[in-house]
Amino acid sequence: MSPAPKLDKFKKYFHKKQSIQEIVREPTAGGIVFRRNKTGDVEILLIQDAKDRWTIPKGHIEEGEAAAQTARREIGEEAGLTDVDMLGWLGKIHFRYRRLDKLVLMTTQIYLVRARGDTNAIQKEEWMNGIRWFPFAEALDLIEYEDIGKLMLIAMKRIRQEGL
Repeated sequence: MSPAPKLDKFKKYFHKKQSIQEIVREPTAGGIVFRRNKTGDVEILLIQDAKDRWTIPKGHIEEGEAAAQTARREIGEEAGLTDVDMLGWLGKIHFRYRRLDKLVLMTTQIYLVRARGDTNAIQKEEWMNGIRWFPFAEALDLIEYEDIGKLMLIAMKRIRQEGL
């Protein structure tokens, strides 16, 4: 018996990654959504993605849509919150990841957003593992992305300084 069949059997465990063929830019927008609870403390809304990472509601900017409109729409779609105040731009973050033979460069515009009305009526989309309001310090601790954490600190500073 030749060694080739054994070698073929062994090779299936070693997949060579495809080389990057294309660079794709994906503009997205989202919001650091906050509310004040009954005692007046700030709470932040986080969603848990399919990989169990806690993050903020965000999504792709559609054709002809401004980033702030996208943030508002995504918060409505991902959390069921439509009664919100868009309180201004906080900054943008960049991250990249690989999708098969593409390098995806994602830029996310982040806004400060105050939830109004019945803020307990949040509802998660099917792809999410969770959605919850957290006290600010706990949300900051749970957030998976350091750059979003930095913007959360800026958001909290604005909330305090402007008495939001």
